[in-house]
Amino acid sequence: MKLERKHAVLFFAIAAWNVLSYANFARNLWEAASGSEDRSTGYYVAHIVLIVVNVLIAVVLARLGWKAWHAASDDRTAERLPS
Repeated sequence: MKLERKHAVLFFAIAAWNVLSYANFARNLWEAASGSEDRSTGYYVAHIVLIVVNVLIAVVLARLGWKAWHAASDDRTAERLPS
């Protein structure tokens, strides 16, 4: 399968969604921790692990999107060059 720009855009969109949604989740978790909510340490550890893993997934997807974008650019350049 050949990666095209539409794949790169999809990778970037999913990565951005992960970052934005988990940034909001982290903010809510921080507010809960600094507020009067009584939660166990395990609750916070589990949710922090979820946040870190999903941000790492976003980084991997953004990197794939970057590679796909440049691969598509290289293919377009190669098509324009005379033989």
